[in-house]
Amino acid sequence: MIYFIEDAINGIMMGSIYGLTALGLTIIFGVLKVVNFAHGSLLMVGMYIAFWTVTLTGLHPYLSLIFVLPLMFLFGYFLQDIVIKPIFKAEKDVREPLTVIIVTTGVWYVLDNLTLLLFGPQYRSIAENPLKGQMIEIGEIFISVPKLWGCVTAVVTAVGVYYFFQRTRTGRAIRATSLDRDAASLSGINQFKIYNLAFGIGAAVTGIAGVTLIPFYNIFPTVGVLFDIKGFIIVVLGGLGSIHGAIIGGVIIGLIESIGPQFMTATWTEAIVYGLFLLVLFIKPSGLFGVKYDW
Repeated sequence: MIYFIEDAINGIMMGSIYGLTALGLTIIFGVLKVVNFAHGSLLMVGMYIAFWTVTLTGLHPYLSLIFVLPLMFLFGYFLQDIVIKPIFKAEKDVREPLTVIIVTTGVWYVLDNLTLLLFGPQYRSIAENPLKGQMIEIGEIFISVPKLWGCVTAVVTAVGVYYFFQRTRTGRAIRATSLDRDAASLSGINQFKIYNLAFGIGAAVTGIAGVTLIPFYNIFPTVGVLFDIKGFIIVVLGGLGSIHGAIIGGVIIGLIESIGPQFMTATWTEAIVYGLFLLVLFIKPSGLFGVKYDW
């Protein structure tokens, strides 16, 4: 019973981090209505920025957010402005331009291979890691401190993003654009600036996810692929465009991966995850928390 409780707690913590990695993806989809296939590569870039910040300055991993957040926001902002915006302008009558999928796939390959060229294929980890191996002992239950930090960060980030979209003027402008970009434009909202902001925010949130991972996860050029697949499953499971759905969807996946191996092999655990993904697609394509309006 103790092992079951311990696995459940660790599954919830790791699942919330999964949800955080998917949150940036659901923000971008919710506003731009396109699937960003370069999402995993953005996570990888965030992890490398955090890694080199910690390595070169000796900062605590979470203090690297001082650099990661603005750099990732600017990277996402200008990626949308320079690479993706021309497609929206060329296909302005199409609500969900499929060409963007092809372009973001190209960005994925460019970023991964450029990182491989610059830093090599080596697996890297933080040398002076204050969180490495730390555990909290509650009776006979052991809780990973790095994952606990990640869980708290995921919840705080999700609440902050929700508050931003619901309570701020810019957030309401982003929501209006996500619902009807033509009506928003007629109201004086610059839809392309909003798209830039949304992509920047999505990239910044993905950078936060990267920071939560580096204390206990290796960094390498294709690390984003592993979380990219989970991110798409979580977004579909929780509901496209749903902020709380991303976190809850991540927790569901985390629990399956953590508790499942107690009763079956890891292969069957993965099969259950993909089976659940297909089941949700068949029964409720909008996801568990998907609604008519994204926000």
